[in-house]
Amino acid sequence: MKPPVPHRRWALAAATALALVVGGLAIPVTRAAEAAPVGAGSYTTTPVGPLPSGCGAMSSNPRQFATANAPAGPIPTNDWWSSLLWKRTDCSFSEPLHAHPISYDTFGDGLGFSANSTPAISGTATGVGEFHYPYVQDIRVGVAGLSAPLVKVDGWTDWTVSPHWSDGTRTMRATIGHGLPFAYFQTTGGNAQISTAGTPDVWSNSGATIGFRVNGHDYVGFAPSGASWTVASGRISSTLAGRGYFSVALLPPTSSATERAELAATYGRYAHAHVTGTQVSYAYNPATSGLTTTYAFTTTAREGTATQTVVSLYPHQWKSLSGSTAITPTYPSARGRMKVLTGVNQFRTAMKFQGILPELPAVGDGSGGDLSTLTGHLAATRANPMDQRGNDTYWTGKGLGRAARIAEIADQVNDTTTRDSALNAIRSTLTDWFTASSGKTSRVFYYDNNWGTLIGYPASYGSDQELNDHHFHYGYYIAAAATLAKFDPAWAATSRYGGMVDLLIRDANNYRRGDTQFPYLRDFDIYAGHDWASGHGSFGSGNNQESSSEGMNFASALIQWGQTTGNTAVRDAGVFLYTTQAAAIQEYWFDVSDQNFPAAFGHTTVGMVWGDGGAYATWFSGEPEMIQGINLLPVTGGHLYLGNNPAYVRTNYAELVRNNGGQPTVWQDILWQFQALGDPDAALANLRANPNYTPEEGESRAHTFHWIRNLAALGNVDTTVTGNHPLSAVFSRNGARTYVASNPTATPITVTFSNGTTLTVGAGKTATTGAYTWSGGNAAGGVPPTTPTDPPPTTDPPTNPGNPTRYLLPGGGLGAAGSAATTTVAAANGNHDGTPTNAQAFTATGLNLAYAGGQTAFDLFVDAGTAVGNGVQVRISYDLTGNGSWERVETLRYFATDPVAGYEHYTQNAGLSSATGTLGTLSNGTVRVEVWSAIGNNPTTVGIGNQSVLRLPYS
Repeated sequence: MKPPVPHRRWALAAATALALVVGGLAIPVTRAAEAAPVGAGSYTTTPVGPLPSGCGAMSSNPRQFATANAPAGPIPTNDWWSSLLWKRTDCSFSEPLHAHPISYDTFGDGLGFSANSTPAISGTATGVGEFHYPYVQDIRVGVAGLSAPLVKVDGWTDWTVSPHWSDGTRTMRATIGHGLPFAYFQTTGGNAQISTAGTPDVWSNSGATIGFRVNGHDYVGFAPSGASWTVASGRISSTLAGRGYFSVALLPPTSSATERAELAATYGRYAHAHVTGTQVSYAYNPATSGLTTTYAFTTTAREGTATQTVVSLYPHQWKSLSGSTAITPTYPSARGRMKVLTGVNQFRTAMKFQGILPELPAVGDGSGGDLSTLTGHLAATRANPMDQRGNDTYWTGKGLGRAARIAEIADQVNDTTTRDSALNAIRSTLTDWFTASSGKTSRVFYYDNNWGTLIGYPASYGSDQELNDHHFHYGYYIAAAATLAKFDPAWAATSRYGGMVDLLIRDANNYRRGDTQFPYLRDFDIYAGHDWASGHGSFGSGNNQESSSEGMNFASALIQWGQTTGNTAVRDAGVFLYTTQAAAIQEYWFDVSDQNFPAAFGHTTVGMVWGDGGAYATWFSGEPEMIQGINLLPVTGGHLYLGNNPAYVRTNYAELVRNNGGQPTVWQDILWQFQALGDPDAALANLRANPNYTPEEGESRAHTFHWIRNLAALGNVDTTVTGNHPLSAVFSRNGARTYVASNPTATPITVTFSNGTTLTVGAGKTATTGAYTWSGGNAAGGVPPTTPTDPPPTTDPPTNPGNPTRYLLPGGGLGAAGSAATTTVAAANGNHDGTPTNAQAFTATGLNLAYAGGQTAFDLFVDAGTAVGNGVQVRISYDLTGNGSWERVETLRYFATDPVAGYEHYTQNAGLSSATGTLGTLSNGTVRVEVWSAIGNNPTTVGIGNQSVLRLPYS
């Protein structure tokens, strides 16, 4: 297996910079932007940063590896076969191409086949682990004597590709694709040749058809009528009767020779109806909330009259199959069992779109003490609603997402000051990014005509050179634009900035066929049913994606933008992406039915899906909270699909606690919000018990409280009832339903649900009926009583960037000394030496300080009372630029407290237990202090406010 190269997220910024040096790639000189207007906005057509690069040269022509027969227009990227066209590291061939049920690889003498059905499992059931069905070659199909210096691409359709070989004397063209048990070939210049791994077990050789077994897998070769096959020295060959076409099929595993022969005969009826095209079409019916998707195959009859073919379906397809019946036996694959349809030229699936919301309704925090708590949290965001941690496309997007959630919540509870602050931040940020003024080289979008892509600069995590993650990044922009459009429709008009939003949509997942600027559905693998993150896909395990939830953020953003602006084509594309991918996530990231992961894998979820498997891992962290949390964030009203199976939510969360050795200590808010979709009461209890948690970088305390508090009132997502409006949802608690709908337009609407319930929704409002009747104001009828134990609003203290002396403060801040107070560090109840567990975290952001040398100093006031055997520990982390990556992490040896009441002083004199990275200048930097119990069965009190102090080695 060729080693994977990381392409995403926090840990990779340095790796990306290094690649520029090691690869010898020259970054183009920055020049003044040449603006192309789009309404009131614009993008630049002059490069302002690194560009996509293929094999060898920064200015590489992406079509140098395509033949003249390849389709015109922008090239596709981010696909299962992208390494065949985008030869990032190998200038001749591809990485393995995992099509399912067959994997392929390209070589100078032909096309390799792998039907490996034995998973390779590594890691543990409680730690990082992964499973793969790696490429293990059974056969190689080519032309006798073929020695091509490289393989080009001769064509592609929605889920097929046609690689092409030529050595000047011999040529071969193959067509392969998702779900196709056949590979189809056209050749010139020599005999067709099938080389096998070892001596083939030929079980049938009659005329133009030969059946044989290699490595326990059954293949059938189909030559033209009148031709025959010969077997010699592990090679099977045919003259093809001079007609230059044939096909090779993989049969499903069978239990008897009779069954095998019957399948071979059935497949033989369609062997010469070569698949030459594939195309998806979809239809969303709001009246029934139904999505019908048609997967169509075009065939060319090389001989005979058959025009139909044989296909195999992934679980998310066969479980929703409409109008057809799949047969058994089935194919094993990295996605679970694939079921077979024979004699078809299309099949259809029928799924229910469950609906989304811009935000949960304020049925639980719309009045009383809960409203006071919420408005306090909202007020704390007012001065900095985006809380942006970086200036690139990803971190700007995260900030926009945070502000959009704040705006939606503040509007519901009539906090117009906070709402308008958030909307102003969104408007000014988007307008800035959507304007390519003369000379502007940052916070700008550039269109590259060679690659047919729109790149935002500053880019991040390979979104420029590798075209990674565009759907992740741009989904945040589009979602924030949808929120702004509801309140400022003039800004969103096509004549103003709506055209720029549409460019971002079309770049990441173009909904227009025939568009000459962008490929169709770039990031979405139509047949696999989900996005791929890597632009080039050049890994031995194929392409990959970790954050399926950020892909869903893009899909839900399209639904909201389309519904708000009246663009039904965008809305319907969003519904197709959302509904299809929601089903795929349940199968391939979560395996909710426990049917698809190998039995020995030991995990109920994966952090990453690969072309040939999955991994309980991420690109950037081995912490269980992040492995599981990366497929949950951002938590929005567009992510209710995560709650479609409440029992699985509880299973997933239980695995997190098990693997983590206790409750989460990082990304707690994200994980509690997910937990609330399966057990909202437990999630609310966790939030109340941990008021000093550190918010995830794109979250706010206001949103976390609002989400969890309202799900505690609403209950679970009810998938048995749907609405005839895309922005609607149903919840059920103790058998009582609450119906919710949101209306982003200026005209009142009436929403009808599938059980006959109707709900009138005012212009620009969210409304509910049923268990809780609420109309968007503070005086909500039926609101459950408030609970005095809800955590008080917590605000970060004003930062003082010029002062390196910081005190640990209530609410988790690090700032100037406050009033004396205490906080409690939970008992260890085990050995957590070196690993923060149930830690209290204190954070300062926006720091601008020059490194003065020396080491971090601190004086923590700690007291375990009369408890024996307690030890408290501290970890101090430095994010020098505020981009989410910790450049320096210092873990001190734990401090054994004495069994005498009264404060003791835990200082840096305890000594370092471990340290990684180096210190440097803080530029908009972040410092975090974590305090936890390393050992002991009793809690420890920490004095804060004006007591425990941190002295940074800065001036």
